[in-house]
Amino acid sequence: MKRISVFVAAAIVAAGVSATSCDSKKSVNLKTAVDSASYALGLANGEGFAANLKTVPGKPIDVDLLLAGMEQGLKSDTGSYKMAIAEAQNFIQTYFMRAQAEELNSVKAEGEKFLEENKTKTGVITTESGLQYQVITEGTGEKPTAEDRVKVHYIGTLLDGTEFDSSYTRGEPAEFSLSGVIRGWTEGIQIMPVGSKYVFWIPSDLAYGDRGSQNIKPGSTLKFEVELLDIVK
Repeated sequence: MKRISVFVAAAIVAAGVSATSCDSKKSVNLKTAVDSASYALGLANGEGFAANLKTVPGKPIDVDLLLAGMEQGLKSDTGSYKMAIAEAQNFIQTYFMRAQAEELNSVKAEGEKFLEENKTKTGVITTESGLQYQVITEGTGEKPTAEDRVKVHYIGTLLDGTEFDSSYTRGEPAEFSLSGVIRGWTEGIQIMPVGSKYVFWIPSDLAYGDRGSQNIKPGSTLKFEVELLDIVK
């Protein structure tokens, strides 16, 4: 529901402050300050609205139809409406709830299929919870407990290889308490002696679950390469 609410809020903002046309190449003449303000509001909010459209579940939105509906609504051209406003609002909620559920099921199924195949590969170990890991380098230090604070370097990616987080990119290790991270990290890092480098594949229920997080879709299985540098005393 969070992503649906963001979409609807963006639509309201864009519709409330920007006037547009289905013809994006129409002549624009900025003769007065009001002209410039009108255009600037439309342009700025159009950019933001376009970014929000990328988060909408289901098939890509037809931009031409979206602009047609927006223009009719802005001009209160009720004679051209293809549906009543109440019907439109209800349809938005129903459509996107269904699309979001379908996308969630698809993403979870993709992760489950991957994990089922991955667990048969040489060197991959599956724990009782479903967490999978592979040892790249085995350290010789002590292992942390769930109450410890640790220092790590890591790269987090989706199953398609898209990187969503990296301490290497930020240029410094991360420090955090194992009691304050996703369950897959809490469990996995306790397996690692200090000085180790492991790869973890974390099922969605041990990661961000059905809610997702920022650039991580709900239901996503995640991959992390982790170096355990130290236990912070």
